[in-house]
Amino acid sequence: MITAALLAVAALIVGFSKTSIGGLATISVAIFASVMPARQSTAALLLILLIGDVFAVWHYRRECDWGVLRRLVPAVLPGLALGAAFLAVVDDALLRHTIGAMLLVLTAVQLILTTRGGASRATVRARAHSRPAALVAGLAAGFATMTANAAGGVMTLYFTAQGVRKLQFLGTGACLFLGVNLCKVPFSAGLGLFTMDAVRNALLLAPLVLLGAWVGLRTAARLSQARFDAAVLVATGIAAVALLVR
Repeated sequence: MITAALLAVAALIVGFSKTSIGGLATISVAIFASVMPARQSTAALLLILLIGDVFAVWHYRRECDWGVLRRLVPAVLPGLALGAAFLAVVDDALLRHTIGAMLLVLTAVQLILTTRGGASRATVRARAHSRPAALVAGLAAGFATMTANAAGGVMTLYFTAQGVRKLQFLGTGACLFLGVNLCKVPFSAGLGLFTMDAVRNALLLAPLVLLGAWVGLRTAARLSQARFDAAVLVATGIAAVALLVR
């Protein structure tokens, strides 16, 4: 019963994070890993994430900034390959802790910048729109999602640094993560991670993912831009802590 309750909470969080406050899904990563073997949890959660991705893309598809995606995707794919290569030689716990620490530091920096005005914030936004910034963000997102399912935090910091508006943030992120997670399917299938149990769990939890997504839509609609920016940064900090303690 405890396991079922935890998985239900994780599914609700996944749906909620996909349509409102990104980054919280990393908490679901930690929950899944705590109640089932690591390899099994990776595949099971991937199916849950895809359900949330499809719902989010369907709702926010008109808000996607395809120009941002065109700059990010060429770097995300090598990031996935780099993450897979590192997983083969480096302890995954060390990688998760490293990514968690990195996200905490970057979140702290972003919080400091948001409390300052003038030239500092303008300079950061100008640099965040550059191609080198897109390259670094794409590589980091691909690497983070392959090693720890933590790309949400990376993209949150990238979009926030650019000053991306709420709906554009949600639409672009939804399309990006659907594509990234679909790219991960062949890797998981090739490793034999998609068991009947994983598929059955995904089907059973799908209604809760959709419920969480619906609640997320209502929440996002009520959040002002300032509160949305603050919420996603707090969620990224929580995600970083989840990676550190997992």
